Formats: sequence, structure tokens, C-alpha cells
Amino acid sequence: MTLLIGSITIGLVLALLALGIFISFRIFDFPDITAEGSFTFGAAITASLIVAGVNPVAATAMAFIGGLVAGSATGLIHTQFKINPLLSGILVMTALYSINLHVMGKSNMPLLSQLTLFTWIENFSFSVSGKEAMIDLLGWSVSVRDLWVLVSCLLMIVVLSLILFWFFRTNIGTAMRATGDNDQMIRALGVNTNVMIVFGVALSNGFIALSGSMLAQFQGFADVQMGIGMMVWGLASVIIGEALINEKKLGLLIAGAVIGAVLFRLLVAIALRWGMNPNDLKLITAGFVFLALVLPGFMKKTRKIKLVR
Repeated sequence: MTLLIGSITIGLVLALLALGIFISFRIFDFPDITAEGSFTFGAAITASLIVAGVNPVAATAMAFIGGLVAGSATGLIHTQFKINPLLSGILVMTALYSINLHVMGKSNMPLLSQLTLFTWIENFSFSVSGKEAMIDLLGWSVSVRDLWVLVSCLLMIVVLSLILFWFFRTNIGTAMRATGDNDQMIRALGVNTNVMIVFGVALSNGFIALSGSMLAQFQGFADVQMGIGMMVWGLASVIIGEALINEKKLGLLIAGAVIGAVLFRLLVAIALRWGMNPNDLKLITAGFVFLALVLPGFMKKTRKIKLVR
């Protein structure tokens, strides 16, 4: 049960990554590989500031701002210099690798002895329930501390998802969605689509950097390699969520991205529990993404064949 709760918690943290990928990939149809650099960028900023004695809330907020800056750079390279979106992301991602090393000053920065957001949550749970408090959950003995962390992450995701849903229903958010759907039409209405794209990619990477920041605080370290494969991870979460929800409504798509992130993390945890070699994790991740991409189309074909018969 501890493994299950830990996996769900990490899944909720990575749901921020999924929401960021959802914005760039589904709202703007922008294949933004900047995610692999901005994820680590958020972790590096937070870790460096916390070690320097900065308040964890302020350090986390700075990680979000750092993600906004990284995304803005990608958006500006694409819109102002007319460079392909994928290449724009690769340029910024490559630059961020060196920037992350400069920010941290080394390739790995531990946070186990530092005060983080999760340390606050744990200390609060200790003051309420005691340090070694356990609770019976469905016949399993579970640490109250782990439950507090899980509930806190869940509340954070719910609040941020609601804010994102509200934002995309405002005038600016609607213009951003329209830019992704039909840029020529929205341009004819007087909207500067370049500004919308830059803002959208910036917001996307802000969420991704925030996810990196939270994961670094949860795991107790920031590493320059931790962003590798996160683009695929976020994409898998979005695709799995869409396959499960099977609706095009905005609110359900956002909920699907969150559910997909948690479910995908659970699938990985189960694979590791069954004895999978950790060195094969990226291979298994690619396999899950492939299945998530292929299965919806295969199921549609199967339904059509049944209808014809």
C-alpha cells in the first residue's frame, strides 16, 4: 500500500507535467521538446534557492517563472525567426542543459537536509497525528504522513486544474484555443497569433518547470539528467487520459491528463514491482506510449468491422 500511495503521489506531481504538455500539444499542436530542459530547469532553480536559504514557496514560484522564461524563448524563436517548432524546442532544450549546470553549480544537488514544501507537510502531519502514526486503510497499515502528502498533492492539482479550466474560458484563453484550432480565422478577427503562441508555450513550460520543482522536493534531490524522457512521459499521460475520457470537452480533457499521469505512473510502478530491470524503464515507457497511440485507432476499426457485419 505504501508503494501504491507513493506512486499516486508522484503521478499527481507529474500531472503538472501532463497539463503543460496538454497545453502545447493539444491546445496549440506545438511539439515542444523544451519540456525536457524546462523540467530540470524548475528543479535546478528550486534546489539552488532552497539550499541558499530561500523560502520553499518563493523557490517554487521562481521555478514557475523560470519555466515561463524558457517557454517564451522557444515561442519567440519560432514566431520571430520562423524556425520549425520542433527545432526551436531542441535549441532551447540544448541551451538549458548548460544553464542548469550553471544554476546548480554541479550535476546533482541533494535536498534531504533542507526545508521543502513536503517537509512542511510532514511536520504538520507530525504535529497533528504524531511522528509514527499509522492508519488502517482497506486492511493495510499506512503512514498518516504519506496520506497527508498525497492529499496535499491532490488538492494542489485540483486547484491548479480548476484555475487552468477557468483561464481557458476567459477571452485570452479562448483566443489561445482558437489560435490552435484555426489561426487564420482568429487572425482575421484582429488577434495577434504570435503573441498567443508565445504566451501559450510559456504557460506550458511554466507548468512543466513547476512539476520538476515539486518532484525535486519530493525526491530530495535535483539532477541535471532528471528531465530526460519527460516529454514522452507527459505525452503518454495526455494520450492515455484522452483514450479513457473519449470526450472533447475542455474540462474532461484536463481531468483526463491528470488521470492519465496517475495511471501511467501506476503502470510503471507495477512493472517495477514485477521485477522489471530499472534500466529498461525508458524502453517500457516507449512501449506504453506506442500502445496508447495505436489502441484507440485499432478499437475504432474493430467497431466499424462489427457494424458492417
